[in-house]
Amino acid sequence: MSTKVLLILLGTLVIFPCIEGPQVESEEGSSASADKVYGPKPQPPEMDLSSEEIKPTAVGTHKKRGKMPTATEILDGIFHNYDYKLRPGIGERPTVVTVELSVNTLGPLSIMDMEYTIDITFCQTWYDERLRFNGSFESFVLSGNLVSLLWVPDTFFRNSKRTHEHSITMPNQMVRIHKDGKVLYTIRMTIEAGCSLHMLKFPMDSHSCPLSFSSFSYPESDLIYEWENFTLKINESNSWKLFQFDFTGVSNTTETVTTLAGDFIVMTLYFNVSRRFGFVAFHNYVPSSVTTMVSWISFWIKKESAPARTSLGITSVLTMTTLGTFSRKNFPRVSYITALDFYIAICFVFCFCALMEFAVLNFLTYNRTAPRGSPILRHPRATIRVRIPVIEHPEAFVCDVEDSEEDESGESEEDEGPSCPAQQAARPSRLRRSAGCSRWCDKYCCMVPTCDASSWQQGRLFIHVYRLDNYSRVIFPVTFFFFNVIYWLVCLNL
Repeated sequence: MSTKVLLILLGTLVIFPCIEGPQVESEEGSSASADKVYGPKPQPPEMDLSSEEIKPTAVGTHKKRGKMPTATEILDGIFHNYDYKLRPGIGERPTVVTVELSVNTLGPLSIMDMEYTIDITFCQTWYDERLRFNGSFESFVLSGNLVSLLWVPDTFFRNSKRTHEHSITMPNQMVRIHKDGKVLYTIRMTIEAGCSLHMLKFPMDSHSCPLSFSSFSYPESDLIYEWENFTLKINESNSWKLFQFDFTGVSNTTETVTTLAGDFIVMTLYFNVSRRFGFVAFHNYVPSSVTTMVSWISFWIKKESAPARTSLGITSVLTMTTLGTFSRKNFPRVSYITALDFYIAICFVFCFCALMEFAVLNFLTYNRTAPRGSPILRHPRATIRVRIPVIEHPEAFVCDVEDSEEDESGESEEDEGPSCPAQQAARPSRLRRSAGCSRWCDKYCCMVPTCDASSWQQGRLFIHVYRLDNYSRVIFPVTFFFFNVIYWLVCLNL
């Protein structure tokens, strides 16, 4: 019985291992086939691999962004105990501010308002020991929104009328803080500044338009401005709006101005400009000269054509008056005359003299020329009109025939005075009755159409009234030419 039991146990032990072996193999085979079809279990290794790959990247990003917290810490440390209301070195030494300018555009220059417009980039540099820091950064750049956190000089432009600070798209301001405490403050602005124009030599004038700036509240003992190797950067590639002017250069000065608030350092830039002559010459000098020459045409017109000569003279005078008014239209109301005003005034005088020349000629010839009548024989002392021999005066030529005609009242024109110089010697009483200009004209001028040379002209200036137009044809152009020579020599050499 026991033997049977042992055999059964041995058989059972032999059978069970055989059954378990194939099942394990089937499970392994099924798992392998499952791996080939679905691949669910490779995911954890892949996740581990991706995490291993991403992990170094995260570490690298942390290294790259690691300076930002450092910069923030530095700035927070700088501004933690910083008081922007107090200037650097207060109570110890004055703050030195170095200034530099960059001109973007210059102009236009308004003559009527005596001002000009300038667009600049204004740079100021100073040292503030409170802003020193340690680290790998050389400097920090702050935008315009953070300028209010720092102390900046209260610079203002003394001769400015209007100032505009640009704010598109952000305020055009910048602050750069260096690790040694050096601060650079830059701002862009457009300024309309006053410029006193001295127009005495207009239009050959040159001007120096100033741009002055200083501190508004800090005197010389607290704040000092200075130029360091003064250089002005002028951007000539931009279109400057000077129009009638040419830019000739720039200069600078530094001075101390005493006021009730103290002594302030004032720095001034002078922008030198000179006027372009072409515009004024074309619109003022050329018309004035041409109008003056046109007025001389009347000297070639017969004196009998009174309407033509009068119209030409009056038109010339009125034209010069209009030109003088036009030249002052866009001009400041100064109390002195300019070079252009003087030229136009002289041209006006020439035109007026040309008109007066015809008036004088017409007056003299009209009064001295009577209607033609029959020759009348007369004796200086006889009332009977008979012809008697004329005694020749040894020093004068006596005219014995004179055209005259009695008027309606019966009085003869001989009361008007003699029209021949010889009769002046024969009748001195009538010469005494002539007064003023008439006496002078009778003495030095010949008043008859045919005046031949005679002894009465000796030692006297002989002027033939009937040849006054011939004299004017030479005198007026020559005088005007010499006037122009002297005028331009003086104006261009002043």
